[in-house]
Amino acid sequence: MKTIGRHIIAEFYGVVEELISKKDKVQNIIEEIVEKAELTKIGSVYKQFKPYGVTGIVLITESHISVHTWPEYKLMNVDIFTCGSLEKADKAFQLFIEKFKPEKYRHHIIDRGLM
Repeated sequence: MKTIGRHIIAEFYGVVEELISKKDKVQNIIEEIVEKAELTKIGSVYKQFKPYGVTGIVLITESHISVHTWPEYKLMNVDIFTCGSLEKADKAFQLFIEKFKPEKYRHHIIDRGLM
């Protein structure tokens, strides 16, 4: 099978509420991750929920990154999908762990491909 992309689906538990409560904070961190992972941003949209919680998606040339946060549960769901470079997906995931510092996490890696 030829791999054409990597899809990482993760749940972060025990994330500090201040990191995932407000749109501006989440947006700044994710935009930094996209840049440091050397992904090519096309555009992004973030939604602030009241009283707190954020959903965000970054459209990248390689595919997308999306997040959903539940500060009241210290929970963040992360979705990273890149076509082409598997290493960029892995780098972005490691940066998410570094920046959001979950106490623990669970993740699945799906290598997308052609038969």
